[in-house]
Amino acid sequence: MSPAEVTERRGRVRRFATDVAGLGVSRAVGFIAPALLLIAVFLIFPALWTIYIGLTNYELTGPNAVAPQLVGIDNFVNALNDALFQNSLWLTALFVLGSAVIGQNILGFVLAWTLRKAKPGLRRTVESLVLLAWILPSTVVAFLWFAVLDRDGGTLNALLGSEGTAWLVEYPMLSLIVFNTWRGTAFSMLLYSSALAAVPPSQLETARVVGASGWQTVRDIVFPHIRGHVLTNTLLISLWTANDFSPFLLTAGGPNHASETLPVFIYRQALEGGQLGYASAISLLLLLANLVVAAVYLWLLRRKS
Repeated sequence: MSPAEVTERRGRVRRFATDVAGLGVSRAVGFIAPALLLIAVFLIFPALWTIYIGLTNYELTGPNAVAPQLVGIDNFVNALNDALFQNSLWLTALFVLGSAVIGQNILGFVLAWTLRKAKPGLRRTVESLVLLAWILPSTVVAFLWFAVLDRDGGTLNALLGSEGTAWLVEYPMLSLIVFNTWRGTAFSMLLYSSALAAVPPSQLETARVVGASGWQTVRDIVFPHIRGHVLTNTLLISLWTANDFSPFLLTAGGPNHASETLPVFIYRQALEGGQLGYASAISLLLLLANLVVAAVYLWLLRRKS
């Protein structure tokens, strides 16, 4: 074989190694171009636009809507010094901790653990009811909970005999935490049901034979096997809850900002107050907070690995 043929053969092998499908660079780019275009139009451009107007005094109406001026980091400084923003940040952390990290995690695991040995008919019925709460539109769920928590004739007051209690006014954050836990538990239940199926039955049987309690079995046998699933589930539901707009449907942030989580605060600043630049800056701060939370969970996952 001549040196030229050897060189040509090496070139073919190298091209094959870098392009297993044999499409070539131009064809490969052509295949992914539509997806890249959609990502650029609906994700990258809005993100860049949000960052830009967050650096301006852009407003919904008035002169600043026509010719906004760059204000640099003033919007971010004003947000960090804003008592209402600090209140919304605290309420968002409380909402995520109470309804996602604790509520959905624990209730989802308890349902998955309890139903693993239930009769098929009972298991399917409970799973269907839990899934129904998850797949119903937010507006429908909000109206259902209005009927439950209504001060006059509400289902909860009728059951507790506490006529006249305005739950959404007197206990707004507690109501939102219970509402979001009830609504979002389905995802955790399904994920943990799948994770529990991978736990070796022999180890569970050994724990039962030696007399381990249910908590000891979960702590020493089950949790080490599903730790990665717990972290993944907690990451996802935490991010979803932090960006959830459903609280607005129940309380609209009231009374007196007592349930105004960050998504609701951003909405009210942007569309009710007309401060689009300020609201965009807060949106960027929320995005950065989400990235920090995601980085922490990914670090924990690497430690687990």
